Amino acid sequence: MIGRRIGFAIGAAVTALVLAACGTTEAPADEPASPAEGGGAQITVTDARGKQITFDRPATRAVGLEWALVEYLVTLGVMPVGVADVPGYTAWVQGAPLAEGVADVGVRGEPSVEAIAALRPDLVLATPNVNEGALTQLEAVAPVVVVRPADAADPIGQMRRNVELVAQITGKQAEAERLLADFDAALADGKRRIEAAGLTGKRIAFADGWLDGGRLSIRPFTGGSLIGAVSAELGLVNAWPMEGDEDYGLASTDVEGLTQLGDVEFVYWTNDVEGPDPFVEGLAGNAVWESLPFVQAGDVTRLPDGIWMFGGPVSMRQYVDAVTAALGA
Repeated sequence: MIGRRIGFAIGAAVTALVLAACGTTEAPADEPASPAEGGGAQITVTDARGKQITFDRPATRAVGLEWALVEYLVTLGVMPVGVADVPGYTAWVQGAPLAEGVADVGVRGEPSVEAIAALRPDLVLATPNVNEGALTQLEAVAPVVVVRPADAADPIGQMRRNVELVAQITGKQAEAERLLADFDAALADGKRRIEAAGLTGKRIAFADGWLDGGRLSIRPFTGGSLIGAVSAELGLVNAWPMEGDEDYGLASTDVEGLTQLGDVEFVYWTNDVEGPDPFVEGLAGNAVWESLPFVQAGDVTRLPDGIWMFGGPVSMRQYVDAVTAALGA
């Protein structure tokens, strides 16, 4: 399973491309945590399972089992001791690089409990994609906080809450405030650039895709995706006509489905580690693709590799810079 799939359960139709494993988990409750300041007060948080976890002090030896959670740690100034799929993270999340020596603890969703135990962590950050049996084993090693990674009803709000949750646990609240303030400033600046270029209201279709046996599967990022929400904040209009899943706001289509888009800016995302470009090379000579208005107009842009489109404030700042540049703003 390739890096960008973020632990998806492979099924049929649309569910083959969405995060079904996350759908039944409730968002963290809005319960106050004891401050981790001065006097060394305990920190208590409620995770996505509704479970309360108490820390005697801010966590410093963290393991991250999903890349967005790792990005939060790194950008808050807490270098994790272990990360699931270090090579994949390094290729896909270039905005928050890992230090040398960070241990690889296996596959996301199926981490090595033994490798994690050897690191003596004081925190394991996971998503509901990790199976319950592995979570139970990990809880014998260290406190485990399960985080809902996305919410299509409030994508940016969920990202913000997740950053604040990780900051609570690690005692990095001040760093979180600065990180989120920088994100807000980038959004405002990007919106000004879009307005100045006369691009407010421009229709954009953001997607990724992959080749499977010569057939291209396309995954639209609808208005419920984090990318869709950030694009809307910039003043752009999401052109996808379908709805996505309830967590990540992702849908499924094929080349014929692109005929519904009309005149749009088609922006896509891939990575050289995946092999051939799924659109430029995968659709070379495809009559449907070559007939599309945005292809004929040259309004097709591949964004730079290494921007994690399911990530945190730093990745979203990279996206803002990349998409405004692609649009000429």
